[in-house]
Amino acid sequence: MKELKDFEISFIGLKEGMHHFDYEVGNEFFDFFDYDEFDRSAVKVALSFLKKATMFELVFDFSGWVELACDLTNELYEHPVTGSLELLVKFGQEFNDEHEEILIIPHAEHRLNVAQYIYEGIVLALPHKRVHPGVSDGTLQSDVLSKLKDFEIENKHKEAPKGTDPRWDKLKDINR
Repeated sequence: MKELKDFEISFIGLKEGMHHFDYEVGNEFFDFFDYDEFDRSAVKVALSFLKKATMFELVFDFSGWVELACDLTNELYEHPVTGSLELLVKFGQEFNDEHEEILIIPHAEHRLNVAQYIYEGIVLALPHKRVHPGVSDGTLQSDVLSKLKDFEIENKHKEAPKGTDPRWDKLKDINR
């Protein structure tokens, strides 16, 4: 994982205060995590690193796109990725990442690798249901989509009878 060393921040040499780091993430990055949900990607990550005497505050801002396969038609499309992730880093006796927003690192540690948090932030920004924008607005022409329309059940709008169901009328008398 030699390339992930680019995501290491050596905080020993940093002065207290705000520091900024910029990263560009593509498919090579996701290959390290064996994540193959998309074919192409281009995401920019802006990291704001606030160093204090006893802790660090990190804010990751993500912007870019990933190429996803539509869940309905399997057509590829570029899905925009935006989001942010906040992380608080404290010092303790031993490494502890059980809490999702707080990381505890040993006092002897002198650098922090942020690659895992960038990966998690981008993956969590993706939608659970991935639908091509052309499906929603009706502009996508696809064999799969036309086949789905052939099997669509027609919803005949029957007018509801005016009045109420007499079986429920007795229940209304209970509240009176």
